[in-house]
Amino acid sequence: MTGPGSNTLLPRRKRRRRSNWRGPLYIAPAMALVIVFFVMPVLFTGWMSLHNWPLMGASRWIGFNNYFRMVNDTRFMAALNFTAYYTVIVTIAIFAVAFPLAIFVEKERQFVSTYRTIIFLPVVVGLATASLLWVWLANVDSGFIGPALKALGLLEKSPNLLATFDTAFLTVVVMVVWKIAGFTMIILLTGLQAIPSELTEAARIDGAGRWQRFRHLTLPLMRKTIALALIVSVTGSILAFDQFYIMTAGGPQNKMISVVYYIFNQSFVSFNLGYGAALSIALLAILVAISIVQLWLLRVGEARP
Repeated sequence: MTGPGSNTLLPRRKRRRRSNWRGPLYIAPAMALVIVFFVMPVLFTGWMSLHNWPLMGASRWIGFNNYFRMVNDTRFMAALNFTAYYTVIVTIAIFAVAFPLAIFVEKERQFVSTYRTIIFLPVVVGLATASLLWVWLANVDSGFIGPALKALGLLEKSPNLLATFDTAFLTVVVMVVWKIAGFTMIILLTGLQAIPSELTEAARIDGAGRWQRFRHLTLPLMRKTIALALIVSVTGSILAFDQFYIMTAGGPQNKMISVVYYIFNQSFVSFNLGYGAALSIALLAILVAISIVQLWLLRVGEARP
């Protein structure tokens, strides 16, 4: 049975169907990019990891042998330990520099925009370019750091900063902090500026000192911002490659080979492509697990509705 209202319902249903298709249509290009450039390569890498995959010739199915080999690979475990050590040290160093800088440039003062620009400038330099720059700065003859230390009377002769593990590791960490701290500062700055000034003023009126306001007000309200900066820093540190490849070539004595550097050696130097794929899948699993743990720690202590 039809009535006068049935004619108006049909256009509404058509408009509703169109609106239901509009959302998926808009995100289709982005989803296509994700599928082509992320999902499919990950699936293909997982398939490669189950094979003995030479550079030339036919591949051979070996199941999970590459993963069993990984457990007994002492060089991979050494690379994993070094990457974990580097990640902890460089993340702490970045936050130790970026947080005070964010607090310094958060308040409106004279030349604050200039300060922010100067601090952020190293971020726009590519990591490979920054590594090459610091190789020159650390050069024992034509560099700047060694001769400057000698000119100041701190050392008798210009040191080769990349010759020993301790000085090479310190040089790499300083370079990364110089390069990345500005980016972390911007992330933390957005969190600081999102804190309502009324809360800070109320805490000051109630007699809370700077440390009390920072500990009981600033840090709790910046949990999500700190978690974001932490995830970015940890992920970037675990995936470190350029600085070790360019500045130290894995040395001295192969003590500075990161996980990604080891995967590169296995895949494109030794041409063990199947084993390199298995290492890549293992690294992806480690990154996913660490991100899940960080997000879970972020939720701990949050008020439940």
